[in-house]
Amino acid sequence: MTRSRSNAVEALKSHPIVTSIVVGLAASAILNRVLAKMAERRNPPTGRFITIDGVRLHYVERGTGRPLVLLHGNGSMIQDFESSGLVDLAAKKYRVIAFDRPGFGHSERPRGTVWTPQAQANLLNAALIKMGISQPLVLGHSWGTLVAVALALKHPRNIRALILVSGYYYPTVRADVLVLSPPALPLVGDVLSHTISPILGRLLWPLFLRKIFGPNAVPKKFADFPEEMAMRPSQIRAAAAETALMIPAAFGFRKIYGQLKMPVAIVAGRQDRVSEALQSEKLHRDIAQSTFRCISNKGHMLHPTATAEVMSAIDLANQKKSAVGAIGTASRQRRTLGASVT
Repeated sequence: MTRSRSNAVEALKSHPIVTSIVVGLAASAILNRVLAKMAERRNPPTGRFITIDGVRLHYVERGTGRPLVLLHGNGSMIQDFESSGLVDLAAKKYRVIAFDRPGFGHSERPRGTVWTPQAQANLLNAALIKMGISQPLVLGHSWGTLVAVALALKHPRNIRALILVSGYYYPTVRADVLVLSPPALPLVGDVLSHTISPILGRLLWPLFLRKIFGPNAVPKKFADFPEEMAMRPSQIRAAAAETALMIPAAFGFRKIYGQLKMPVAIVAGRQDRVSEALQSEKLHRDIAQSTFRCISNKGHMLHPTATAEVMSAIDLANQKKSAVGAIGTASRQRRTLGASVT
């Protein structure tokens, strides 16, 4: 044993509280690693992989017809859309491609990249081109709406229409950003994501579900969502990073939504406790050719609790083919498309 290691051992012996903390953190890190490996064995990839610029992305594909790309929210994965029933419902008339976004599910998230919505949009656009998919409808839920918007702004000729569900579009003060971002910090974040954060995540999971599904109860079909996959240290770190990027991303987009010229269908829950419906209402005002539906007595998770309404928004976006100028003035466009509230 070297002198430095011997000194470290003696220091720990003289501080039993510190020793207990270190041992506890080490034990929790080992336990969380074991649980993460078990989760991956119990939930193996169900789709295919495509590698773009060295990044391995997992996706599932169902159905035939016009392509429909699904982008999940922060901390989630493909099974969110699958358990909701939206994948099977949409696959009856569309070619559905649901991605695990970088760092979630079975997709990689290399640390050398800051995975902004723009960076993810470039990666996904390259993946779609490699897959031979052109002019897809793109549906984003929650954080996924930021990626969908970035995809449409950076590659407008490649996107037919957007369906934006329960999105966060304009910067606001959010306490949850301060609380949930630390696991993304260098060094400290690694310790947190491998030790404390997965334990806290499991303890707070029921409260989290009540918030995102409220005012509705968590539907039974959501039992198919693999909770333990979301508690892996790698996915917790990815979710923390996206939480930290959320406000800056919205700040960057806040004045350029009007540049979107393809059809945009916006859907929100009136009682959304995560992304206020007012955000979606403002977005509708900023995008002349958009449609907007605000669904009463629904919260953030519209695809499992209002699946038919989300499906209707997809169909509506698919039917619209023209940009604003092709059918008249913005005011005429609004009278044609309107905003429906139920």
